[in-house]
Amino acid sequence: MAAEAERRGGLSRRGLVVGGGAVLLGGAAYTQRDTLGRWWWRLPGTEKPRREGEVDFPGAEWVAASPANWRRANRPDDYRIDRVVIHVIQGSYAVALKVFSDPGHRAATHYVLRTGDGHVAQAVRELDVAYHAGNRSYNERSVGIEHEGFVDRPADFTDTMYLASARLTANICDRHGIPKDREHIIGHNEVPGADHTDPGPHWDWPRYLRMVRDAKPVPSPSPTPSVTEAGDGS
Repeated sequence: MAAEAERRGGLSRRGLVVGGGAVLLGGAAYTQRDTLGRWWWRLPGTEKPRREGEVDFPGAEWVAASPANWRRANRPDDYRIDRVVIHVIQGSYAVALKVFSDPGHRAATHYVLRTGDGHVAQAVRELDVAYHAGNRSYNERSVGIEHEGFVDRPADFTDTMYLASARLTANICDRHGIPKDREHIIGHNEVPGADHTDPGPHWDWPRYLRMVRDAKPVPSPSPTPSVTEAGDGS
């Protein structure tokens, strides 16, 4: 954190908060410093501007997940984003959006992708930590993409789905400086401690990575966001 402040030519507000915490905490500073650093943006005036219904991926439809299924944050300032996690729903697009809007579900991904036409819904802002990976550290550092379909049905993995998903993943990687490789674009089953098998044996990783690397840049989003009530599924 000090190196980042030095690179910017001065001491950042984040550095002041963390540094100040170190003085106050004395011997306990080492173990508490990182926790304090995660909360620096809660000071007045530090949080990024937000607009209701705003999306991060151009063309996405905003379908809000319940606040019980994600945690407010200010990424990448408080948590660096360095992973994309690929999920398969084991169900339909509409079902995914419905359960993500349910506060009792306690899980949601940032995006849900519809197989038939490649339509993308955003349920959680990339700024925030979605509960999708089953691992706190990976939740904090990743963006999750849910795909309509079933892991044991190869026909669900259509050309349209792969193309739309690759464009989305490439856009996320470009905006956050994430390498487009298998270390940084992973399946849910590869998250440490995960008990899920998705995206499953029929997900074509070599093809998908080629498509991510070949994806053309997506134009900037329209200034007027698309807003849909959660759980509509339309």
